[in-house]
Amino acid sequence: MSETIFDKIIRQQLPAEIVYEDEAVLAFRDISPQAPIHVLVIPRQKVEHLEAFAKEDAATVGRFFQKVAAIAQKLGLSTTGYRVVLNQGNHGGQTVAYLHAHILGGREMQWPPG
Repeated sequence: MSETIFDKIIRQQLPAEIVYEDEAVLAFRDISPQAPIHVLVIPRQKVEHLEAFAKEDAATVGRFFQKVAAIAQKLGLSTTGYRVVLNQGNHGGQTVAYLHAHILGGREMQWPPG
């Protein structure tokens, strides 16, 4: 696996506005926000994309998504709602080869996306 910007953020070689961290995940504000609240959540254990992550044990995958929901709640988005986006591959819009969930909120989302 090649090194990504997220690897450097985890090692604190690049700055990031951290909103949550624990032993399993790191959450930080996107540098190019697409909504008033735009936070990225990454697992500390690197995995390149969703298909690879789906091969992990169910407890690891479940804990990741529990953390995503808890972070959205911490950000105050539970009442009004929010969107969680995972991009897979080039056509899916994945620009960093490191699994990450986008939490988008603070405004009404449109449909269809993209």
